Amino acid sequence: MVLVTHVAIIGGGPGGYEAALVAAQLGADVTVVDSDGIGGSAVLTDCVPSKTLIATAEVMTGFEVAPELGIKLGGTGVPDISVDLARVNKRVLELARAQSGDIERRLTRDGVRVICGTGRLDGPQRVVATGTDGTEETLEADTVLLATGAEPRTLPTAQPDGERILTWEQVYDLDERPEHLVVVGSGVTGAEFAGAYKALGIDVTLVSSRDRVLPGEDAEAAEVLEEVFKRRGMTVLSKSRMAGVERSGDAVTVTLEDGREVQGSHCLLALGSIPRTRGIGLEEAGVVLDKGGFVEVDRVSRTSARGVYAAGDCTGVLMLASVAAMQGRIAMWHFLGDAVAPLDLKAVSSNVFTAPEIATVGYSQGAVDAGEIDVDAMLLPLATNARAKMQGVQDGFVKLFCRPGTGIVVGGVVVAPKASELIHAIAVAVAEKLTADDLAQAFTVYPSMSGSVAEAARRLHQVR
Repeated sequence: MVLVTHVAIIGGGPGGYEAALVAAQLGADVTVVDSDGIGGSAVLTDCVPSKTLIATAEVMTGFEVAPELGIKLGGTGVPDISVDLARVNKRVLELARAQSGDIERRLTRDGVRVICGTGRLDGPQRVVATGTDGTEETLEADTVLLATGAEPRTLPTAQPDGERILTWEQVYDLDERPEHLVVVGSGVTGAEFAGAYKALGIDVTLVSSRDRVLPGEDAEAAEVLEEVFKRRGMTVLSKSRMAGVERSGDAVTVTLEDGREVQGSHCLLALGSIPRTRGIGLEEAGVVLDKGGFVEVDRVSRTSARGVYAAGDCTGVLMLASVAAMQGRIAMWHFLGDAVAPLDLKAVSSNVFTAPEIATVGYSQGAVDAGEIDVDAMLLPLATNARAKMQGVQDGFVKLFCRPGTGIVVGGVVVAPKASELIHAIAVAVAEKLTADDLAQAFTVYPSMSGSVAEAARRLHQVR
């Protein structure tokens, strides 16, 4: 007699659907309970939409260097180009829905059952699914994966209205360009949207409670980006914590804690995320949450409750779609007895989709400065790269960290156009424990931006 393992997954984002695909591949009977649409916020309201918007912004940013490259844009050198924001947003939402549909069709093809509705735990190995029509179904499962995600954080003094005061999930409903957008929050989300909307021709003020933009990123990289923002005409208010925001007709007023006021036509709140973990039976089932409400998990995605795993933003572990997907896969590999390696956050690549992009992997400069690891470091300005000169690129750099003595590459930072692509070579080096010499001796195309990665590695050569 063949015993079939039943897997129930709450949430259809990257953590949920990737886990479902792995479980189905390994022969399990899989049910996904999803309330927001397959793909979750990553596909429908966050990563895919924002990066589609940014793709348009990248085209507009490219016109900055047109005169330097010998391209004439009108009689005065100023391009007669504008952005139809309604059309941009229409394309954004269409692509998001298409991506969601592609994923759902693959789930169906692989035999995964999808229930449209909400799910809650009724004990550690039982899920109660409530469909959109109100009907309830109890799913008995051998294991449950929680992939409920997170949502934009707001404040009692800063409540979105979906029209003038917006979260990043609501900006795609705009059908006309804001005259002046005030972005509150200078983390990754705030910086990406501020840079994108500035490139689309919108007046932007970025309100940062810290002394610089991107306080969680490499300080030298953040300094480059802030200089670029200011050079492009963005107003950056550092050490300016928001007290609240109010709307009056077609205007918004952001009040700062020191009493200053910032006027704008629209306000985008980028205040971080809160997990969707309350009211779905987690604590009653023995799932421990931390003080922020995030599900506590180990490196193979296990929670404190027997047979319950968790993946994605609801765990608060590096809130990236790639990490969510890997957490989901690891959970299923582990439970279903396949070969598995625990999650290694030092091998995770991340990227800030600004212009220039900022990509990182492995140990950070902050960790080095804090004495967590001893490294040899090399920073190579991108302005010395032949391909960068050809393309009119002046901002950015490649930074590598390797261990003294062994030369093993343990981290890196790339600030450049398409840094998200350039970081991959460094990520492979970190993951496979390659040395700087290994990285340096691999052929690169000449001329290419990736040549700077190899050159930085060559400069880290250790005479033995």
